[in-house]
Amino acid sequence: MRKLLLLLFLCPAIGLCQSQIEIKSVQLFTEVGGFYGTAKQTPFWLRSNQYGIVPTTLPLATIRAGLYRDFRFSPVDDRVASKRHDRFGFGYGAEFVGNTGSGGKTALIIPELYAKVRAGAFELVAGRRREVHGLVDSTLSSGSYSWSGNALPIPKIQIGLSRFTPIPFTHGLISVNGFYAHGWFNNQGIIHHSYLHQKALYVRIGKSNWPVKVCGGFNHQVQWGGTSNELSDGLIKNNRLPASFQAYSYLVTGSSLGYNPNVDTTYYSRFDRENRVGNHLGSIDIGLEISTKKLSILLYRQSIYEDGSLYYGTNIEDGLHGIRFRNLNPATSGFRITGAVAEFLYTKSQGGVQFEPDDKLRGRDNYFNHTQYRNGWSYFGNSIGTPFITPMDDTRPELPRYGFFANNRVRAFHTGLQGGFARNCTFQLKVSYSQNYGTYEMPFPNTVEQFSSMLQLGLPLNQTGLLLTVAAASDQGGLFSNSNGVYAGVRKTWDYYKYRARKI
Repeated sequence: MRKLLLLLFLCPAIGLCQSQIEIKSVQLFTEVGGFYGTAKQTPFWLRSNQYGIVPTTLPLATIRAGLYRDFRFSPVDDRVASKRHDRFGFGYGAEFVGNTGSGGKTALIIPELYAKVRAGAFELVAGRRREVHGLVDSTLSSGSYSWSGNALPIPKIQIGLSRFTPIPFTHGLISVNGFYAHGWFNNQGIIHHSYLHQKALYVRIGKSNWPVKVCGGFNHQVQWGGTSNELSDGLIKNNRLPASFQAYSYLVTGSSLGYNPNVDTTYYSRFDRENRVGNHLGSIDIGLEISTKKLSILLYRQSIYEDGSLYYGTNIEDGLHGIRFRNLNPATSGFRITGAVAEFLYTKSQGGVQFEPDDKLRGRDNYFNHTQYRNGWSYFGNSIGTPFITPMDDTRPELPRYGFFANNRVRAFHTGLQGGFARNCTFQLKVSYSQNYGTYEMPFPNTVEQFSSMLQLGLPLNQTGLLLTVAAASDQGGLFSNSNGVYAGVRKTWDYYKYRARKI
């Protein structure tokens, strides 16, 4: 309170002498919670898009703790800010989660452990950090197609822009955002020591204060390299998947080796030469944002690419379509809606049932599965992308078993709603309905329907950062075991601020 009074007292003087107050913040939190369910399997929306911290088998209790330091910032009007304001900075984050299951089994998970450095518009990050990539609402969405926050973050080194940054000489009309990263997978199934290549580039047309802005771009992920003693000679050479600088240049550019007559057949396997080096996937996104003083609307579409089908237009039906509404009115103490999302995900086409490269029939894409990387697009057992594409171990045992992802042909509808009520109380609602068809290689005998929902409440217990979270979720249908589950947890947050006045 003393610091806030001091800040208010200084503000008039700041306006006269053109100074600014810089604030450096450090946040610490701890949380203790417990689960209860009617079945062993954790309901879908209690575990999905939780960065891998909630297991598929319902835990009994969890304890979480985290520490974060962000870049410094200033609450003073940016019009009088120095060009050096927040140009350089350092931050870090760490989170630890301990889960206890039946029989006293415990597991320690580290979803975040990173350090970051900012220099101008650029940011360098090393470690594990919670991220969502792609044009999508990151709070209420069912999940961005290729990188949704459903799995434990992959450790990596990443350099890029921390936000949309205007291109010089465009007067803020054209802004860009993007990054380039290298990461490390764990030992996944029969493949050990493989790598992640990741990049993204998005362009926004329209100044930040314009009522209409258009945005578009792409994200590209590749799992590559690694060793294995279990793949046949047609899939690997000398028990090693390509990991040379030349192989890296091929995968960064997405080059197909089928058009290269000079490929070393003693280093690249027949599978590599007929396809590409590594397991590639991503999305090409486009969005339209419309803003008024009271409302912001975002429309977005993510088009899927994985096996050349999008290039030839054979899987153009597939993609994630969404619309997000955001209430920009000042918060009130009564019931209010602050945000809403409606989405439709379709992955049933996959370019069609035929795959004939010579005839440009690039079908049977088999999303998230891969012939060499048998665990597919997963990390520690969870889908890295949309949770609607489900691993075999998560589906009912009587359904057909195939590969790692036994269900990647999906038609799903999703809605999300968030808001507040009473004094500083919040709520979040997610409701999803999906029709599931298995895979082309092993289709389900009949269309499998699934309904999943969750309601979460946030209830402040005092004015000093003590929060009670209660969530109830349900799964009903033929894809997962029917289950109902609840979570209740108490979190305490401490915020520490360091103030510094600086003339500009």
